Amino acid sequence: MIWGSVFAMSWGGNQFSPLLLMYEDRQHYAPVLVNAFLGVYVLGLAPALLVAGSLSDRHGRKPVLLGGLVTGVVGSSLLAFGGLGPEFLLIGRLFSGATVGVAMAVGNSWIKELSQAPHDPTADIAAGARRASLAFTLGSGVGALVAGLIAQWGPIPEVLPFVLHIAVTLPFFAIVLRAPETSVNGGLAGPWWRQLRIPSASHRRFVRVVAVAAPWIFVGAAVGYGYLPTQLRGATGQWGLVFATAATVVALGVSSAFQPLARRLHSPRSARGLTLMVILIALGLGLVIVSIALQSIWVGLAANAIIGFGMGVGLVSGLQEVQTIAGSRDLAGLTGVFYAVAYAGFLAPAVIAAVATRVPVEVILAVLVGLALTSLVLVTVSSSKHLPGL
Repeated sequence: MIWGSVFAMSWGGNQFSPLLLMYEDRQHYAPVLVNAFLGVYVLGLAPALLVAGSLSDRHGRKPVLLGGLVTGVVGSSLLAFGGLGPEFLLIGRLFSGATVGVAMAVGNSWIKELSQAPHDPTADIAAGARRASLAFTLGSGVGALVAGLIAQWGPIPEVLPFVLHIAVTLPFFAIVLRAPETSVNGGLAGPWWRQLRIPSASHRRFVRVVAVAAPWIFVGAAVGYGYLPTQLRGATGQWGLVFATAATVVALGVSSAFQPLARRLHSPRSARGLTLMVILIALGLGLVIVSIALQSIWVGLAANAIIGFGMGVGLVSGLQEVQTIAGSRDLAGLTGVFYAVAYAGFLAPAVIAAVATRVPVEVILAVLVGLALTSLVLVTVSSSKHLPGL
């Protein structure tokens, strides 16, 4: 059950998000360091996305996904020792990022291949993208919910969430070993460094449409349920961890609920799914500004609901674009590039925290909204000029 493996690996990647307030309060880490814990995840994720996908196209999905399960266990093990010092958290987050990178590039491609004949001849053409995206969002949401509830009311909150994730992950080693392999000897032949080339990554539609829109998926996520809770301390008080958990669950829950709609919105001729995503993220960021200015919990939750809607549409539409552009030979490789570009948005809170020492947060977020709207114009103009087959 590869869907379950991606679910477990995504759980490990997002269980840390609602704990940022806990580490800031209990360990007295500076806000810049706390947001660096969130951003360093990308430094582990991006290389894994780029390397794991292309290697699995050549050597098969199974060995690479097993490696991703290993990094997930190692990451949670290191995070469980986070009370001993920030270095355990930083390195643990690197490993957690790597495991999600493997899940996104390799696991999602494997799900797509198992969602078609001969493995599932009844599945529709969008089933692979929809199932893969759902595994990610549900896994991320459950991981955040469990960790947040334990942090607020459970015992040993610095340790127990990560031990539970390890327990959830271990059975999937046996499950992956028994799963049918779907891709061997794709990609490029030759030395391993040549195999890392992904020809379809230079496709004009990917460069000028998909790659322009993709970062906003996780800019919205990172700001909405990663950064916003740290800015509403005056409103949340002792319930800060509950709000951080609720914001994460709302965003990812709405994302999961609206993903079936994305299949109907997607159009290779207009990229209307991606354009709607950017509009929703810009609107959500606007509400984040209002939430901070008013110190309003309810506006913050509304912002995360809208951001979650945008995430759901953007993930499914983006994966459908990738699957159309890549074909079969470098599907995992291009999936990895897509997620690497998208996850660059997770660096936003670290950048905001650094700049906020000199510029008001509301001004920084207003600039982000402006950049999102500029991207919207570029995607709209380019989508009709650069079609998947061109």
